[in-house]
Amino acid sequence: MPMEKKGSITVFLALILSLLLSLVTTGIQSVQAAVARTQILNSMDIGLYSLFGQYDRFLMKEYDLFFIDGAQGNSDLNLAAVYDNLESYMKPVLKQNSQKLALKQGGFTGYRLATDEGGEIFFRQAVTFMRDTLGSQGVGLLLDRYHKKEEKIRQAEEAGRQSEDGNSLENYDTEMDSAAQKSQEAEAASKSETGSGAEDIFGSGEESGGNAGGNEIVETPKPPAVTNPIPIIKQIRKMGLLNLVVPADQGISENQISLSNLVSHRQLQEGINLPAENIQTSSATSQILYQQYLMEHLGNYREPSTAGLKYQIEYLLGGKSSDRENLQTVARRLLLIREGINVSALMTDASKRAQIQALALAVASGFLIPPAAVVIETALILCWSFAESIVDLRELFHGGKVPLVKSPADWQLSLENLSNLLQEMDSERKDVEGGMSYEDYLQVLLLSTSRSQKLKRGMDMIEAEIRATKGREQFRLDCCIEAIEASVDVQANRSRTYTVTKQYSYI
Repeated sequence: MPMEKKGSITVFLALILSLLLSLVTTGIQSVQAAVARTQILNSMDIGLYSLFGQYDRFLMKEYDLFFIDGAQGNSDLNLAAVYDNLESYMKPVLKQNSQKLALKQGGFTGYRLATDEGGEIFFRQAVTFMRDTLGSQGVGLLLDRYHKKEEKIRQAEEAGRQSEDGNSLENYDTEMDSAAQKSQEAEAASKSETGSGAEDIFGSGEESGGNAGGNEIVETPKPPAVTNPIPIIKQIRKMGLLNLVVPADQGISENQISLSNLVSHRQLQEGINLPAENIQTSSATSQILYQQYLMEHLGNYREPSTAGLKYQIEYLLGGKSSDRENLQTVARRLLLIREGINVSALMTDASKRAQIQALALAVASGFLIPPAAVVIETALILCWSFAESIVDLRELFHGGKVPLVKSPADWQLSLENLSNLLQEMDSERKDVEGGMSYEDYLQVLLLSTSRSQKLKRGMDMIEAEIRATKGREQFRLDCCIEAIEASVDVQANRSRTYTVTKQYSYI
């Protein structure tokens, strides 16, 4: 019996021990699996962090944008090279500890590019940067500064366009031509009558001699001479606008670029399987922030860029391939705006209206066409507002400020000096404190520009400037990666394979 008890205890202990060993082995395997999974996830995290740490340094330094150059210096997206880079950061982590981890295969199951969603990815980064930089108070100040002026400037531009399209100068020309023709006809008739009378006079010498002593010659008084500035202003209007308003000592950039291979003119590459949800925003705040971003990172006439087109903000408004053409487009719009503002100021200023009416009547009387005074008055209003607007634009292009709404005290060019516009432009112009600068006008003009146009043309200018850098001639924004979803298969201890999928993005 004692031997049987010892044997039964031994078997019982053996069963218990085998169960314990099984539990220990299972526990060890579970720990190993957990360690393997943790190490694999850690390697993926480190790999993605390291990969996204290799953002394009030029984009970050010059434009405060975070993107990976997926083309690796070439013109085509090279995802294989980007993935190899990811693997190079993962493998050292997988080799740590005693785990036998081997990366079998992997790749990108999704990625997002800067130009995706019509440029919304690029837009979001720009807006996020400006919001973080300015803060809520700065954003509020920007909104107050420009949105209140947007409608006034839109109305002024429309008024200026209507003034230019009103045919006032054409009507003036018609009246003056008609007056000239009537004058010639009258002069011809007068000469004809004078010739006929001479025959009668010299036909009878007695009558002639008898009447000579009894007739007294009376001269008709001439109307006082007045200077009509309209013909001079008409000639000035035919001159190149930029030659009138741009300071001669600063000159105009003659830079040109090819637009055919820029974002807005080519077929873009697109990301896959990684849409950005709820990314698009059309709020006024986002628009203002994006425009402020453009003003701070792109060049304009007052602060030109050093590469590509110098007047980059003007390109956003003009869309032409040369600086001169884009500056011309902006100058024309500014002229219309200022004309609309100045016509309104003339019409509401009783003193200036009286001066215009008096001069119009004097000119009409001088040409013996008093009924044409109204037509001449309309032409004078256009000419005076045009000349005043030229002085305004010269001030803006010189870096000064011009008031959005003019008071009589802000008016610069007198009616008497209208004919001397070319000589008086710089001596008459005023820099008005509290007025709008050239850059302020650009900001308001951008508000009326479509969102899509601002996005694509803004990316155009970034591409063009980077391509002017040595070694970056093939740079493309649609090869710049903003987000990645990566998936890898890792074999652990030569037996089990784990699949890990993770996403990472800059925002």
